[in-house]
Amino acid sequence: MKAITYRTYGSPDVLEYGDVPEPKLGPDAVLVKVRAASVNPVDWKIQAGYLDSVMDAVFPVIPGWDVAGVVERVGVGVTEYAPGDEVIGYVREDLVGRGTFAEYVAAPVRTLARKPAALGFEQAAGLPLAGLTAYQALTRALEVKPGETVLVHAAAGGVGSLAVQIAVALGARVIGTAGEHNHAYLRGLGAEPVSYGEGLAGRVRALAPEGVDAVLDLIGGEALQLSPGLLAEGGRLASVADGAVLALGGRYVFVRPDSADLTALAELADRGQLNVEVAAAFPLERAADAQRLNAGGHTRGKVVVTVA
Repeated sequence: MKAITYRTYGSPDVLEYGDVPEPKLGPDAVLVKVRAASVNPVDWKIQAGYLDSVMDAVFPVIPGWDVAGVVERVGVGVTEYAPGDEVIGYVREDLVGRGTFAEYVAAPVRTLARKPAALGFEQAAGLPLAGLTAYQALTRALEVKPGETVLVHAAAGGVGSLAVQIAVALGARVIGTAGEHNHAYLRGLGAEPVSYGEGLAGRVRALAPEGVDAVLDLIGGEALQLSPGLLAEGGRLASVADGAVLALGGRYVFVRPDSADLTALAELADRGQLNVEVAAAFPLERAADAQRLNAGGHTRGKVVVTVA
């Protein structure tokens, strides 16, 4: 099969497009014919070697954890899916090796859910990692309840835009930080936008004088440091971007594969409460260009690669 691989850590320049063996299929996995996969910052961070101290890599590595595709065949122990089923997945395993930037991926059933009918394959590919990150942070780490006010930092990005929609679906009021060019976009998602930069704390307090009930930080640094001062009494803080949140009394969130959570996201999409904006789509052989665009950090929505 055709796939993107890298044989050594490095920049997008180390990516190669070519033939690799089709993955073997374990008893609790399904072989998915990939229609689209999305790019996430963790992909190029792993590729650069930043996570080498915590994750073993088996070279050559096929990057990518997100997938949307069609079941080709199933392992002998699988009863949940059948050939022809459309699925989405956050296909993260214990080792980095066989990812989703390929024509086929062998995906454990614990990483999959049925694709929402309301989303095309490109949109659906952008849902798993970003959507699960937002969903698990909001429902588990922050335990957001109806009527609460939630502040989302970097609200127009891939995770942020989904977090806004999920929080609104949970019945929360949402304030989102973003550049002014994204304010109309955030209003369309149901958030009240505020601009980055000097005076951010004052702008948030003008909207929530008594403080917010929860802060979801997706950017780290200065935005995270000022967040405790924006919380109401008993407010909660979580970050997916900066481990310094622990010293501030908050929770650090690293997303986990979870079929039930992924199914909940698909149901939100099918009810019209969750949409995925695709910033750009590249054919598989141009995965390096997709990574470069994602690494620039200024895209609205998701960057995806497509497989014919």
